[in-house]
Amino acid sequence: MIIVHYMADHIYKTKVYYEDTDAGGIVYYARYLHFIERARTEMIYDYFKLNHRQLRDQFNAIFVVRECNVKYLKSANFEDHLQVKTKVIKKSPVRLNLLQEVSRENETLVTAQVELAVIDSNGSVSKLPNDLLEKI
Repeated sequence: MIIVHYMADHIYKTKVYYEDTDAGGIVYYARYLHFIERARTEMIYDYFKLNHRQLRDQFNAIFVVRECNVKYLKSANFEDHLQVKTKVIKKSPVRLNLLQEVSRENETLVTAQVELAVIDSNGSVSKLPNDLLEKI
């Protein structure tokens, strides 16, 4: 059963550091994956009130990226303040589908559609317990 769920955006704020940029001060394209990964991690911490180690140890649940489709619209630059919005657009006990947007002020720079799968510590497909799923 797939549950379509619309909720408030989760917001993660970050700043562009020198290490995130190329020689011209423009954010290197792969660094956006770091930004959206951190945003997803913080979303999980905020909604579940658990970290990834606790999810694994208490529920034998591990999130892995199954698919990621990224669109680069504009570049961020050294010392920009960025915001990553994460929205759960679909959820089921075995998957979460997210829309993530990296923006600077009100300007969208990058969008990513990300599908997370739930596996157990053996790498097999697993299900998120209902009480956790309801927190998302």
